[in-house]
Amino acid sequence: MSDRPVSKQILGLFGWLAVTAIAAAVGTLASVHAASFYGELTRPSWAPPASWFGPVWSVLYLLMALAAWDVWRVPPETRTRAPLLLYIVQLAVNALWSWLFFAWRLGGLAFADIVVLLALIVATSVSFWRVKRLAGALLLPYLCWVGFATALNWSVWQSNPALLR
Repeated sequence: MSDRPVSKQILGLFGWLAVTAIAAAVGTLASVHAASFYGELTRPSWAPPASWFGPVWSVLYLLMALAAWDVWRVPPETRTRAPLLLYIVQLAVNALWSWLFFAWRLGGLAFADIVVLLALIVATSVSFWRVKRLAGALLLPYLCWVGFATALNWSVWQSNPALLR
């Protein structure tokens, strides 16, 4: 439990929600025309419809922010800054993926980015788990979804050489 007053904990929650929402918004800016572009792509039979991505990512971003907040609530003397720094770095790499794939249509670089993202999520989840098990567990749906998205990125990139460099 945190030794911070409830008012600071609430501010912290809004802060982590805001940081996470900013990263989501940066990625969303690159995805303005994602649904139509996604519809043009040759996709594997197991690819979800474009309508799934918004709701899934909304839930994942909420879980991610709650996980970061839960780690932040642990007194600083009992944790290092590394878990939250990893969280911020993976958020940036996450936002970059949308730009690489949807805005710039660089399938190979998007694939490299998502592989790095997957490794960062594992590292973040492990570091969160060591601080608060619940926080690490809250990142597991995100890890699973990005693992799935990594396979999807590869498949779509390989199937669309004319649309994704």
